Parts: sequence; C-alpha cells; structure tokens
Amino acid sequence: MKACWLNKANNKNLIVFFSGWSFDENPFKHLNCWNFDVLFVYDYNDLNFGNFPFELYEKKTLIAWSMGVFTAFELKNLFSDFDLKIAINGTITPVDNEFGIPVKTFELTLKHASKGLEGKFYKNVFKTDEEFAKYMENPVKRSIANRVSELENLYTLVKSAPSDYEKFYDFAIVSEFDKIIPPNNQKNSHGKNNVPVVNLQSGHSPFYNFKSWNEIIKLCQQI
Repeated sequence: MKACWLNKANNKNLIVFFSGWSFDENPFKHLNCWNFDVLFVYDYNDLNFGNFPFELYEKKTLIAWSMGVFTAFELKNLFSDFDLKIAINGTITPVDNEFGIPVKTFELTLKHASKGLEGKFYKNVFKTDEEFAKYMENPVKRSIANRVSELENLYTLVKSAPSDYEKFYDFAIVSEFDKIIPPNNQKNSHGKNNVPVVNLQSGHSPFYNFKSWNEIIKLCQQI
C-alpha cells in the first residue's frame, strides 16, 4: 500500500481517499483540495498502512472508491472516529454475484488483466469518450506488472475476508452507468446495511463531474 499527500498545509480538516484498483494520484489532480489536507491511498499489493497523525485534525472524512471501499473497510478500526465515511461505486464484498462484481466477470478480468490495462479497462471506467480523453491527459503511471499483482492480492484478500455486513459507511454514491460493478448489486449491498444512496448519471469513475473534494462531501450531506 502506498500513500501520498495531495495537499498538506496543516489544515484542520482531513480527507483520506482510498482509490480503486490500478489507479494512482495522477488522474485526480484536477480536484481542488481547498481547506482540506488530502491523503491519497493506493496500490493494495499489501495492506501496510503506516502511521499518520489523524488525531491532529478536528474534522476527518473518509472517501473510498471502487476496490478502495473494500480495502478501507478491511482497515476500519483506523477510521472508527472519523466524522463522515463515503463509499463511491464499491461495496464491502466486491466480488459477489449479488453484492459486488459477479465472480465469473471478476475472474475473467483477472485472467486478462495485462491486456485490459493497455486501454480497454480504462475506457470502461468512464461514461464518455470525452472523460476518457481527459484521463489520457494525466493517466496512471504505475507499471502493468504492479497493477496486475495488486489485483491478484486483492482477490486473495477478498476470498479470505469474513462476509459480515456491519454498517461502516454513512453514505454511498452509485453511478447508474457503472460498467465495472453493477449498480443494482451496489444498491443491494448498501440496502442491506441501510446506507443512504446518492444516484449519479455517471460511469464507474465520476470524478470529472466534480471540481473539488468538498463537492463530493456536500453531495452526500444534501440527502
């Protein structure tokens, strides 16, 4: 696991963002951090999180996306005192025929991960060609081998994780045009935990719909 600060200015407010599989911070640099220190977490080849001074902040928000929703849940004890926890297009059981990515679909993705990472996977992440073109202006810079091993490790973690359904997230954002994790499966998962859902007319990665991290928080606080 790796982490980097998108903004570290000794603010009183903190956002910890758990990214999805195969991503790094580059496609997210367009989001304004405003008065938040923002810690970006990615690369789940292991779950060694490290030590960060969360206790120094007055208000703390966890935002997790895609496979990051599961990964942050695996480390949930670190975030028990956070004020707000938001899941975006992901579930705590990410490989599941009813509550995540169907097993056969995931295993095909894993089998052909190297080829998919050359372009097709990222095209499916976004709703439009325009969004994919924006992504290509600041694409992921990690090696394909590193991203493939990450997916292998994630599947090992998923298969060994307990299938408990305790409530963890306060809100969930679900994109209606998500091609990676079926929206209905996401809603099934969040419904089982009574997590309020915000629907977006977007693809798996909705982040080009936002100009700042604060907009994501405000979207959930409106419901």
